[in-house]
Amino acid sequence: MRTKYSSKNKINVITLGCSKNIIDSEVLMGQLKANNKEVVHEDKKEDGNIVVINTCGFIGKAKEESVNTILHFAQKKERGEVDKVFVTGCLSERYKPDLEKEIQNVDQYFGTHDLPNLLKALGADYKHELIGERLTTTPKHYAYLKIAEGCDRPCSFCAIPLMRGKHVSKTIENLVTEAQKLAKKGIKELILIAQDLTYYGLDIYKKRALANLLKELVKIDGIEWIRLHYAFPSGFPMDVLEVMKNEPKVCNYLDIPLQHINSELLKSMKRGTTSEKTRKLVSKFRDFVPNMAIRTTMIVGYPGETEAIFQELKEFIRESEFDRLGCFTYSHEEDTSAYLLEDTIPQDVKESRVAEIMEMQAEISFNLNQKKVGKIFTCIFDRKEGNDYIGRTEFDSPDVDNEVIVDASKHYLQTGQFIDIKITEATDFDLYGEPVTLSKIKTLY
Repeated sequence: MRTKYSSKNKINVITLGCSKNIIDSEVLMGQLKANNKEVVHEDKKEDGNIVVINTCGFIGKAKEESVNTILHFAQKKERGEVDKVFVTGCLSERYKPDLEKEIQNVDQYFGTHDLPNLLKALGADYKHELIGERLTTTPKHYAYLKIAEGCDRPCSFCAIPLMRGKHVSKTIENLVTEAQKLAKKGIKELILIAQDLTYYGLDIYKKRALANLLKELVKIDGIEWIRLHYAFPSGFPMDVLEVMKNEPKVCNYLDIPLQHINSELLKSMKRGTTSEKTRKLVSKFRDFVPNMAIRTTMIVGYPGETEAIFQELKEFIRESEFDRLGCFTYSHEEDTSAYLLEDTIPQDVKESRVAEIMEMQAEISFNLNQKKVGKIFTCIFDRKEGNDYIGRTEFDSPDVDNEVIVDASKHYLQTGQFIDIKITEATDFDLYGEPVTLSKIKTLY
């Protein structure tokens, strides 16, 4: 039997869900390290005697994964294979009383704003002076930078405000400090995230300040790419496009979840926009920054989505030819305003609609990728996998977008480096190429 909760504790942090959760885990681990605690992230051997599970509670599948992970480690504790199990994050914030009742073999549950109390339970002190200090879990050359917490948007289907609270922006000064520390560690690519990037600054500067933030971040030595994730279509600050167009460090890339195109559904979703406004916004993006890659997500099976409305969505996607697109089935979430609507569309119909859209998007992506064959792009390489190096262009974000593949048996590349690649072949979601020259200059496409 292991020694219970000794001075030789090893804390294993498990992260589930989105990139915002990744940052929360990194901050937790940074605090623990500053307290001289031994901490690891998702240790494959699972030999940490203390486990912290950072959960996701966004939609059904994510909640199921979180519950299964809690049960897995609760059972390991019961068998004496771990000493303590703590649960934090969105699922714990939203369902703490239920979890405490149903899974009792967990030492303590914490919410999304309970970091000081979690640290106390782990025998550590919360150090306020650690602005921007964290143990990054991403590859050494890129990191996420969370510029705000929470959300003030009233989207009918979304439970994020229930778990993350109201929108709270970080100051430009603190974000610059955090980014400078990341750059000193060798980070070259910053991926800006928030539940809504476009709302940044309204709470503390009384105006949308994303463009101002970008202008400060591009001054940081060592940072070469800055990527924007999760922009809201309503009230999008157009001065951001000006910065994107004129600042080489700001990638010509935007992740903007549109969710749907039918005006009736957009109204029910409380998205604050219409079909006409959405179409005009996409057109403005492409007129102002012709080289921009637009990533979006859609929801199918929302209450009231008839076959005709679904066909309208398909036609919009076909016409728009988004560079990147993800699609999800509507999840009927309690305590959201959409929960009052009747969820009448069968799950198999929802999943069939997802399959239709993703099949169409694969064809769109294939056609767009064929146009890249013979062209040269500056790529950054994230990893070596088997006999291949796996990289990305500035138009691709890690884990969710296209990848650039180079044969490692024929070429030697350094991961984390910017390398000019000539594309020789393309499939629907992969590009294949050969190195031309090393470069840290953004290639315009």
